[in-house]
Amino acid sequence: MISTLVNRWRNPLTLALAVAAMLAAAPARAQQRIADVTVHTGNVPRRLLGYGLVVGLDGTGDRSFGGGGNNGATVRSVLNVLRRFDVAVPTNQLRPRDVAAVLVTAEVSPYLRSGGRFDVQVSALGDATSLRGGVLWMTPLVATPGEPALASAQGALAVARDDADSYRSYRINNTGRIPDGGVVEVDGDAAPAPEARLQLRQPDLRTATRIAAAINAAFGDSSARVEDPGSLTLIPPANQTGGVLGFLAAVDTLEVNSAEPARIVISAREGTLAAGGNIKIGPGVVSHHGITLQVGGKPAPSGGDPKFLSVSGGSSVEEVAAALHAAGAEPAEMATIFEALRSTGALHADVVVR
Repeated sequence: MISTLVNRWRNPLTLALAVAAMLAAAPARAQQRIADVTVHTGNVPRRLLGYGLVVGLDGTGDRSFGGGGNNGATVRSVLNVLRRFDVAVPTNQLRPRDVAAVLVTAEVSPYLRSGGRFDVQVSALGDATSLRGGVLWMTPLVATPGEPALASAQGALAVARDDADSYRSYRINNTGRIPDGGVVEVDGDAAPAPEARLQLRQPDLRTATRIAAAINAAFGDSSARVEDPGSLTLIPPANQTGGVLGFLAAVDTLEVNSAEPARIVISAREGTLAAGGNIKIGPGVVSHHGITLQVGGKPAPSGGDPKFLSVSGGSSVEEVAAALHAAGAEPAEMATIFEALRSTGALHADVVVR
C-alpha cells in the first residue's frame, strides 16, 4: 500500500500526510515501556565532531571553497592526505570536483566502549552540490578541538533522494549519514555510577505521575516519588536483587500510559509534517501570501477563489494541512499559518519548525 502511495504522490509532504492518515486509522498502542519514555540519570551522550573529506563524487564536489584558484582549503586537505602516503602532487594539477570538505558529527552513549559502533552525520562545508555516491575518508573524531581523538569514522554515505526542485535538491543532497560508520577507539572518562532516579525524555507532569503510580504498584508504596514534571526519585526495595542496576532494569520493563503531547512538527527543509495527539483547530481566519484559511464560518462558494480555503470548526490538523497543500502552500508557509492559528488561540498545540 505504501509503495502505491510513493508512486502516486511524489511530493514528500503529500506522502507524509497520507501515511499519517493510515497510521491514525490503525489501532494505537495503549501502553509504552517506562524505558521508552525515560532515561537514566547520568546517561548524557558524548558529542563528537571532526573535519574530513568525502571522495568518489561524480563531479559534484567543491568548486571554489577556500577562495579562487587551486589553493583552497579542500585542495590543501587533499595534499595533506596524499603526503601521508608519500605521494606528491603539484597544487595546480588538482581539480577537487570529485572531493568535498565535510563536517562529521555524532552523539555517542557514555557507556559505549572501545570497538562500539555508532551512526555519524556528514555535512558539506563548501559548495559541493551533492554528496551522493561519496565515501567518507577515515576521519578522527574528538570531543573538543585540539584534544586527542576518541573515535574515527569512514564509509559510504546514505543521502536523501533527489528532488525535482534543483535548489531544494542542493539543500538536501549536501548532507548524509553513515549507519554504524563511527567506531570508538579510546574509552572516555568513566561514566557516572547509575543513580536511582529517572528523567523523562519529554517532561510532562501527567506522565511522571503515571510512571510513579506504576512503579509503586509493582514494588510497593514510596518506591517512586515525582520531583518535578521531568524527574522521579526511586527507592529500591530492601529485598531487590542486583542493587540499583537490577532495580532500574526491572522498572524499565513496566508499562505505562503516557500522555500524548499536543505538538505539530514541520520540517521546512524536507517538506514533512507530523502531528502528535488528537489536535483539533477552532474557529479563526489567517491570510498569508495570497492564501486565506477560514476555520469555521460560512463555507466557501463553489467556483470561487482556489486560494480561499474554508474548513469546518473542529477540523483536525490533517484536514487543514491537506487543504493548504492542495492550495499550493509551501512547508514554510504552512508553518507560518499554523503559528498564526496558535497565536490567535484557535490552535492549542506547540508548533515546532525545523
